Amino acid sequence: MTFIFPPHPVTSLPIFARNERFPVRRIFCVGRNYADHAREMGAAEQADGREPPFFFMKPADALVSGEGEIVVAYPPLTQNLHHEVEMIVALGSGGANVTVDAAKDLIFGYAVGLDLTRRDIQGKAKEKGHPWDMGKGFDQSAVAGILQPVALVGHPDRGRIWLTVNGESRQDGDLTAMMWKVADIIANLSTTVRLEAGDLIYTGTPAGVGPIVRGDLLEAGVDGVGSLRARLV
Repeated sequence: MTFIFPPHPVTSLPIFARNERFPVRRIFCVGRNYADHAREMGAAEQADGREPPFFFMKPADALVSGEGEIVVAYPPLTQNLHHEVEMIVALGSGGANVTVDAAKDLIFGYAVGLDLTRRDIQGKAKEKGHPWDMGKGFDQSAVAGILQPVALVGHPDRGRIWLTVNGESRQDGDLTAMMWKVADIIANLSTTVRLEAGDLIYTGTPAGVGPIVRGDLLEAGVDGVGSLRARLV
């Protein structure tokens, strides 16, 4: 097989204590999966305390990752870039219509991530009823730390999830506050698309999202998973 130009490099994540890397296929994100964040974004209260999960995507090559301090380029066309710390689920196998009981068997590992959002672009798109892909899926909008295999960390379902900007606390929550737990997310998403090895799922963010500017140092972590450092340039 020949191509008219060289195929693009495979996007991948570093794996803790291994030379192999995790190849990334697709990036799915869960919207408003913490009640406090849903409220701060203006979502109406649900009778049972949660709304059905909804998903959006980022291109795989929007991912920027690494060890140590990750350098992230401030994106164009925005004056209101926001941070959102999330726990990432990395799938090592796939399937369609996966049951909740079987969902965790698909997971290879977990990582700490940042879902960066051009909030002003997203907001204008929402006002007009337009898709808001360009508010979420721009270059380097998905930041990820080192991937921790399940064999080392198990399946974290409780513990602190946090983010600071230049040492100032911005987000501080707990995984127990996720309205849809990891197994539920995987099972639900698998009814919409067939999941495959290499898929990443960003599982939502707690309250406290806010603006960041060039030069800011972001530090984030999830208990039992790890931490990351990222600087905007």
